[in-house]
Amino acid sequence: MAEPRVVTIHYTLTNDQGEQLDSSRVEGREPLAYLEGAQNIIGGLESALTEKAAGDQVKVTVSPAEGYGEKNEELVQPVPRSAFEGVETIEPGMQFQAQTPGGPQVVRVVEVNDETVTIDANHPLAGETLHFDVEVVEARPATDEEQEHGHVH
Repeated sequence: MAEPRVVTIHYTLTNDQGEQLDSSRVEGREPLAYLEGAQNIIGGLESALTEKAAGDQVKVTVSPAEGYGEKNEELVQPVPRSAFEGVETIEPGMQFQAQTPGGPQVVRVVEVNDETVTIDANHPLAGETLHFDVEVVEARPATDEEQEHGHVH
């Protein structure tokens, strides 16, 4: 395997409808730096950027399987409103951190009724085909410390 690199990119992310979901190219945002092989970004994007160099421009389409996975309907479920004790206002779109047997999990509120709140523990982009427009800004060898820690310093 090649020496791990730190790759810095500018990107714009859109969905199948062409709606911009995220971008590092907006004012006040820095390019994204990630450590290759450390699962800092989704696999489908990382594999498309392997061996790319500074100045390269790439358009990448990432399937759900290589992105945030397919939407799992079992992760959408009603819970008693009493589970939100101490929260006065609960509205669709709000996010909460739930304690689960597997550890903390971010859930999104999708529906609110008198007795129940329907939550969704899927990643918001689960089931979506993602389209990235990427410019590689820099690619450099990772330091020993970055490799040990599993992220960019």
